[in-house]
Amino acid sequence: MRHQKSGRKLGRNSAHRKAMFRNMVASLFEHGSIRTTDARAKELRKIADRMVTLGKRNTVHARRHAAKTVSDKAILAKIFGEVAEGFAERNGGYTRIIKLGNRRGDNAPLSLIELMPYGTPDKKERKRPVAPKITKRADTPA
Repeated sequence: MRHQKSGRKLGRNSAHRKAMFRNMVASLFEHGSIRTTDARAKELRKIADRMVTLGKRNTVHARRHAAKTVSDKAILAKIFGEVAEGFAERNGGYTRIIKLGNRRGDNAPLSLIELMPYGTPDKKERKRPVAPKITKRADTPA
């Protein structure tokens, strides 16, 4: 039984899974978005958000932790430079997953995972107005 076990196995052994996610996170930061299956995208989101958080810390310790996952020095420099500066005001939610439908060959659900636009998230306006609160006066009987 898999009680209290986090993460998906994705039909791979641990070494293959780790290598796959290292390649995927490097591709995500290199290109800005990648197309993959839903399950892979949901697992990749955890790793990518962790890399951005390490980039925002910008310490030697954080850089070494990120280098365990991303081995390409150019992508590592991009995470600690451009990406960290762009997400300085944002507290989490650095990636988004957009469902694309099913793959033609095996009907696997596909998604597009991409980095959010840099900067602070915009405040959403309410779609409908808030109803005014009605209070009962003390002198009227209930």
